[in-house]
Amino acid sequence: MKVLILGAGNVGKAIAWDLRDEFNVHVADLSGDRLRAVSEFATPIKLDASRFDKLVEVIRGFELVIGALPGRFGYSAIKAAIKAGVDMVDVSFMPENPLELREEAENAQVTVIFDAGFAPGLSHILMGRIWNELDDMSEGYIYVGNLPREPRPPLYHRITWSPKDFIEEYTRPARVIRRGEVRAVDPLSEIKAVEIEGSTFEAFPSDGLRSLLESVRVDKLEEWTLRWPGHLEKVKVLRELGFFKPEHVDKTLDVITPLMTYDSPDFSVMRVVGREPGKEMSYTLLDGEREFTSMARVTGYTASAIARLVAEGSCIFGVIPPEILGMRIDTFKRILDELEERGINPRREEHAPPGDS
Repeated sequence: MKVLILGAGNVGKAIAWDLRDEFNVHVADLSGDRLRAVSEFATPIKLDASRFDKLVEVIRGFELVIGALPGRFGYSAIKAAIKAGVDMVDVSFMPENPLELREEAENAQVTVIFDAGFAPGLSHILMGRIWNELDDMSEGYIYVGNLPREPRPPLYHRITWSPKDFIEEYTRPARVIRRGEVRAVDPLSEIKAVEIEGSTFEAFPSDGLRSLLESVRVDKLEEWTLRWPGHLEKVKVLRELGFFKPEHVDKTLDVITPLMTYDSPDFSVMRVVGREPGKEMSYTLLDGEREFTSMARVTGYTASAIARLVAEGSCIFGVIPPEILGMRIDTFKRILDELEERGINPRREEHAPPGDS
């Protein structure tokens, strides 16, 4: 099967490497340097993803496309795959709602699984499983972060994905469910301490629930992104001073990106929690840097596991959110088995909720 990966960044490279022995893998990107980095195990294609008609033309030559582009290109890439009549798995964190393309994909007999990375992605798959197993789930929480093991001042963080998507986490209102209703909160208006596996992090609400807002109806549902202590206070000041406004963001990134680009192994941490009266179920994951950065591993390998399911025809036509794969026990086990083979092992626990005797 001919597979096209859009984007030769860290995540696209990890996906290509993971699929290299099973498929005829091609990787498209505008950067010659990034294409050279994947040329040992994939066929490079120089492509400008902003040219929609050209994107459709290229996609038509493949049987499956995997999107690993920055979020601003994600929605148009899905539309291009549907127009080309090619199944797609996408990991971009796009501001648009891909479910709006559901009817279009069904009519084209195309399968699209969006938000198929780490968070959103694996987070949704685990929440879907918890939702399916609990009888009367009333609360759900996702705590997730990718952090440097050796954080450096002044911002105590390291960028391992699109810098513009990084900024958007602090400017996009975070949608949560509280008292059974969807609400939008300022992502930097609520900061709290969270302890996971012996480490204490700062957490802020982030807009990562997305399709879970529709598929999991509970009294309370929230996603919190984790950072090292000291980071969020400084980011909050930058935003209050206007440095994250659209007209200033490019110059801001010119200054802060070098401050968050340094050699330090990264690690990924996630805890997904569901509660019902008298019972709490959770999955906890810690992953470190190995053959790729941890962010590339947990995002890319989740996407490649989902891509294998789509390639073999295990998913129906239409636009499918990742939690559906968690609600189905067969697809859930397949994905977790493949991740376990790659050293990514979410640990499942059940116990009484905090405060219960």
